[in-house]
Amino acid sequence: MKSLSRHFTLALLLSTLAVASPALQAQEFKAGFVNTDRIFREATTAKAAQAKLEQEFSRREKELIESGNALKSATEKFEREAPTMAESQRTTRQRQLVDQDREFQRKRREFQEDLNVRKNEELAQVLERANKVVKQVAEAEKYDVILQEAVYINPKHDITDRVIKALNAAGK
Repeated sequence: MKSLSRHFTLALLLSTLAVASPALQAQEFKAGFVNTDRIFREATTAKAAQAKLEQEFSRREKELIESGNALKSATEKFEREAPTMAESQRTTRQRQLVDQDREFQRKRREFQEDLNVRKNEELAQVLERANKVVKQVAEAEKYDVILQEAVYINPKHDITDRVIKALNAAGK
């Protein structure tokens, strides 16, 4: 009988520990969340990258705008004068406008592609720095996991402000 009682007590103790063990483990697990969109909008390094891109591409953008305005003016002038033009002159002028428009569209596409490539390069650098800072914050504050995308995050787990502050401090 003593043996049965001892086994029962041991089984009861083990089952209590088995039930309590996940609860203890859950308390030790620490998760955080970082909003990368906010980092791209608010971090000093991201703002500096955006300013760098604007400076780098502003001249080309201005030239494109001027070219587009000139093409629009030429098209409006042609539409006003077309009824009084000779057929051959009208056809020649139409071809010129079509060629100018094609060239404008090509330049605009090239501009957009170049801008996108550079933007991706700059954002990749910002993200690389941010990921290093996230890792430092996670190690310093003993996080088990840091998520960058989620359907829902309780705001108490959001460490984006701390990451932005650390990233800004590291950038100075």
